[in-house]
Amino acid sequence: MSDAEPRTPADEARPRPQYGEYATPEEQRARIRRPEVTEALEAGVAPQPEPVVEQRAAAKPSPMPVPTTRGGQIDRIVTFGLLIYGLFSVVTSIIQLLNFPEYANNFARVFRVDATFTNLTAGYLWGAAAAAVTGIGWLLTAMFTWRSMKRGRISFWIPIVGALVSTVIAAVLSLVGMASDPQFLSAVMGSVSN
Repeated sequence: MSDAEPRTPADEARPRPQYGEYATPEEQRARIRRPEVTEALEAGVAPQPEPVVEQRAAAKPSPMPVPTTRGGQIDRIVTFGLLIYGLFSVVTSIIQLLNFPEYANNFARVFRVDATFTNLTAGYLWGAAAAAVTGIGWLLTAMFTWRSMKRGRISFWIPIVGALVSTVIAAVLSLVGMASDPQFLSAVMGSVSN
């Protein structure tokens, strides 16, 4: 009942409402969001409907919830640290993989094998494939991490899993590239088996 309506004897027995006790939830929300609605209703004037733009803006969630706990802040710091470290590692790996013959020769030196990679065409092809997997893997990892963080979830594990998956795939592609040179492969395998 608004102030503009006359009170009947039955209404006199009931105490006058205070603080919106008889207001519907919609009326309460409207008055909280838009104080001019309260002023209009008290003046006995029908309030103007809420503009559509404001309704849409009010319905949109914030782009990235701010962590309210210390654990959420620590997760963000660790997650961003892992992504930055991963980006540095990815750039370094891509540079090395794109020069695949030198990459393969360094691999042989680690095992103290005197072998030179000679199948340049296949090496550059497999090196480029491994480099592409490494770069795309980091981009996908960053995208999934961002989405998870946007939803307010714990996300530090995503860069770790992404790094493991893309590293294993890139390593397999690199080994296939090295296997394309039979002499190089037999020299490295002979060293490993001894």
